[in-house]
Amino acid sequence: MTITTQATTPIPGQKPGTSGLRKKTRVFMQPGYLENFVQSVFNGVGGIEGRTLVLGGDGRHFNDRAAQIILKMAAAAGAARVIVGQGALLSTPAASHLIRLRKADGGLVLSASHNPGGPDADFGVKYNIANGGPAPEAVTDAIHRASEGLRAYRILDAADADLSRPGEARLGEMIVEVVDPVADYADLMERLFDFDTIRALLAGGFRLRFDAMHAITGPYARALLEDRLGAAPGSIVNATPLPDFGGGHPDPNPVWAADLVGAMTGPEAPDFGAASDGDGDRNMILGRDVYVTPSDSLAVLAANAHLAPGYADGLRGVARSMPTSRAVDVVADALGIPCHATPTGWKFFGNLLDAGQATLCGEESAGTGSDHVREKDGLWAVLLWLNILAVRGQSVAEIMADHWARFGRHYYSRHDYEGVEAEGAARLIDGLRARLATLPGQSFAGLAVTAAEDFAYHDPVDGSVSRAQGVQIGLEGGARVVFRLSGTGTEGATLRVYLELAEADPARLHDDPQTALAPVIAAAEALAGITRHTGRKAPDVIT
Repeated sequence: MTITTQATTPIPGQKPGTSGLRKKTRVFMQPGYLENFVQSVFNGVGGIEGRTLVLGGDGRHFNDRAAQIILKMAAAAGAARVIVGQGALLSTPAASHLIRLRKADGGLVLSASHNPGGPDADFGVKYNIANGGPAPEAVTDAIHRASEGLRAYRILDAADADLSRPGEARLGEMIVEVVDPVADYADLMERLFDFDTIRALLAGGFRLRFDAMHAITGPYARALLEDRLGAAPGSIVNATPLPDFGGGHPDPNPVWAADLVGAMTGPEAPDFGAASDGDGDRNMILGRDVYVTPSDSLAVLAANAHLAPGYADGLRGVARSMPTSRAVDVVADALGIPCHATPTGWKFFGNLLDAGQATLCGEESAGTGSDHVREKDGLWAVLLWLNILAVRGQSVAEIMADHWARFGRHYYSRHDYEGVEAEGAARLIDGLRARLATLPGQSFAGLAVTAAEDFAYHDPVDGSVSRAQGVQIGLEGGARVVFRLSGTGTEGATLRVYLELAEADPARLHDDPQTALAPVIAAAEALAGITRHTGRKAPDVIT
């Protein structure tokens, strides 16, 4: 086995975003593309000689080959050990836990999260730092600078490592340690939650349905929900991870998980339904005839987390991404704990969690988690919900009704305009930014603007400032609209419009969300000219 040095040139566009570098799978499969980026990661973090890394992914197309390339490059770079999930598989939260558990120096997660998989779909690589969380901006900026000056990459000329069973082997001078991808994570969940009480709930006739969407959480859900907790066989559907996710879109929302929504409708439906995404960090929660929005789910979990053993001492604080509804703010105020609003991207929660300023965090894009790892965690949210249901002895619908009666309801929806022409989307955002100072006091579709800002985040831990994180418009009557461009797509631009209305009237807590939000939707169109700028008369996805 010899180390070869391959001359190369910088490849434009290898700047990691909120969730690493995401491109079309065939782009990553081009000779040298993955190698350039991985070498840029190694160079950008100051080298990996003598270090320990964690490696794994969600099993999408090219996951297996990418893992072998990365292992050989890590060996050439002098890494001491790479801990890799069996079959090169690890959910994102499991990878975060493994980095922390084994005190690794960092890790590489192979995933494009909730994006589709397959040779003509999407692939991604994300670097996580030693705390288990996504690399902060200082690190991703260093990786990007390294990519711009790259002239060569190094790789070991060797046979592929055997990743089919647990154990240790050498790849050059580096140890490759293959581990069960599920066991350590499942043990952590059992320490956080009251498994005996959940088992009793499931043994008493309570039925659940978990849709793994042919993604990474299938083996995790089977091990936890069926094997350890006793859910009926078959409770986990689409449980086998597939390179193309069975031709589906592994995004747990009512559009892409429509089969689950249908199964949760009617008197014979299961009591509880849930789904997770490609890499296992997102979740969708349903009861019989009830869809729980991610923002509401975060608020309910915050209000009831003390019912689980891992959170019995209460929460030190909560955090939400700025576009997430303010429902959790009301809970935090009632609990007398801080509530932080950050930019979108889990990396912004890391400082708060490490500093002990927050215990629970959440994003409206179906991501919730706690200080047990430094990533959002889909199955964690499912288990906390089950713990709450088991202790309270109520249905999902009853818990939501009680929550709204106590805290009021924040009607909330996100409208996504996907794959729109990038220049038009940029003009929409730039146009709003140019008018921010003049908007307060003006009325749009009958609603007056009360506040307008381009959200900037001042990190209370390290003092860093992140600007231009989304245009936030306050409207009369407790309404709000947020406009931002997403960084998780691979084609064109995705415009996200977030709509919120706070409602305290007990007689109006159970309306259809789109009906309740109709005045806010009209105001958003009048404010921004969405149709004019995007050419779309309606959003592609409503959640």
